[in-house]
Amino acid sequence: MTFDHILVLGILTIAVGLFISDRLRVDLVALLVLLALILTGLLTPEAAFAGFASPAVITVWAVFIISGAMFQSGVADLLAQQMLRLAGDSPTRLLIVIMVTAGIMSAFMNNIGAVAILLPAVVAIGRSQHIAPSKLLMPLAFAALLGGNMTLIGTPPNILAATILEDYGGVEPFQFFDFLPMGIIVLVAGILYMLLFGRHLLPERQSGDELVDAYPVREYVTEVRVSEASSLIGQTVKQSRFGEQFDLNILRVRHEDDRMDSPITDRLLGAGDVLLIEGPLSNILKVSRTHGLQLAQEWESQGWHPSVETEGMDLIELTLAPYSEMTGLTLKEMGFRARFGLSVLAIRHNGKSITDHLGDVPIDFGDALLVQGAPNKFGLLRTNPDFLVLDTPQLELRRTDKAAVSLVILFAVLLTATFGWLSITTTMVLGAVLMILAGVLTMDEAYRAIDWQSVFLIAGMLPLGIAMEETGTARLLADQLVNIVGGLGPVAVLAGVFLLTALLTEVISNAAAAVLMVPIAIDAGFGLGVAPEPFVMATVLAASTSFLMPVGHQVNVIIYGPGGYRFSDYARVGIWLNLIILGLVLTVLPLFWPF
Repeated sequence: MTFDHILVLGILTIAVGLFISDRLRVDLVALLVLLALILTGLLTPEAAFAGFASPAVITVWAVFIISGAMFQSGVADLLAQQMLRLAGDSPTRLLIVIMVTAGIMSAFMNNIGAVAILLPAVVAIGRSQHIAPSKLLMPLAFAALLGGNMTLIGTPPNILAATILEDYGGVEPFQFFDFLPMGIIVLVAGILYMLLFGRHLLPERQSGDELVDAYPVREYVTEVRVSEASSLIGQTVKQSRFGEQFDLNILRVRHEDDRMDSPITDRLLGAGDVLLIEGPLSNILKVSRTHGLQLAQEWESQGWHPSVETEGMDLIELTLAPYSEMTGLTLKEMGFRARFGLSVLAIRHNGKSITDHLGDVPIDFGDALLVQGAPNKFGLLRTNPDFLVLDTPQLELRRTDKAAVSLVILFAVLLTATFGWLSITTTMVLGAVLMILAGVLTMDEAYRAIDWQSVFLIAGMLPLGIAMEETGTARLLADQLVNIVGGLGPVAVLAGVFLLTALLTEVISNAAAAVLMVPIAIDAGFGLGVAPEPFVMATVLAASTSFLMPVGHQVNVIIYGPGGYRFSDYARVGIWLNLIILGLVLTVLPLFWPF
């Protein structure tokens, strides 16, 4: 082992450790890796920064833009609505349609975008059929992961594998639909597994057709009347700040003239006004004493009759959209109530419902929020790109007049990529630019559609793959793998490559796992004197098997809160699917990609 081997393995070990610890963002870790390779002299600055100009990186961001165009034009929503309509009222047929739809959409757009589009419709249709979201959302996410295996652009590991394989020279790179046979097989296997076995392992949480059935909202919601001696008279609710001081949600104001107002109204409070408030009983009693408010039992004796039903109010559930700028902010920092005129009643975070001190809870990607307010206020949330409202998709918010032209551009892109008239990178960038020129989405929307974290992650990690190859580290690790299991034949090495990648992809991103494992897979094939393609194909399939933990992939994270899942639910359902795909890789993959 040379000193360069030690340096590369040291950087690799530290990078994986940082990925697992989650102490730093993955894109920052990737940039630290890039800088380490330069500072140690393993790569020149030109070679290290060349990752940003890599065809793989360019193709990835172009695919994100095309996916964003499918979202903005409403094409994806229309497809989702039509296919879900086919499900009728049969739970079995609904499960099949959800998984087929997610798989097909993920083959041609990034899978997190496909899940974000389908998530609201699946939750809405499940609620209408009294099916718990937890019975539907994990199959949705798993199908999206499996469907990405069907085309070159379906998932970043496919793009990276094709690029790395091409850079090796002497090996024919993967074409657009080379992934299709195994992609279809693993998707069908995943659907059959869920139908026959997996759905019985799924938890049943949040059943009930009302949102309040899904959250343990704080028990005390009551009306209080502003007395003649109240200190609140002559102030607006916002000016009084008593809601923040006593950790109370003011849901509605009913004035003496029976006019209903939201809590952010500029109208001054007067004697006889009625506030609908929600919070701990002790705090309600305290604010009543200090601010001169009369509780129901006090003013019923005076001929007043409280009405705690929230007439004119409604409940919705929402989650953060992919790439939301609100991630990590508290409701106070967002100015949520002031911006939207709505109240958050509960937050589901890491499998638990939070109902206290909601304004101070940082909202993470994958959290679900129960929101109450006037229905006419919900439109602000539906049009806000930072949030995803979990109900029937609103097609009027999409540019459906651009649906036809976006489909024409998409089909042209797929046709060009299939027949190889242009390189895949040029084809995808051309498609993205045409979407913008046709007005399907604006340039600002195109920038927003790109997952910049993934772009920087891939650009920063690609140089590590180059360093592993140039220093012979990839060959060293491949030789070790061959020495351990090579005596059992290529199938045993294939199993080793799959298992190593599958374990890595659970703790680091699938793109990073592909960058690290594809060079090893190629050298393992060469070391055995057989074709490297089966090993590379096994690597990209394993990179899409993030089924064991919610943190394994963004599609698992986005369903975590809305599905009411717990951490252990993923492993209980996903482990068997991992083993099924391993079995298919060992038995079926060599038939399509012989050694």
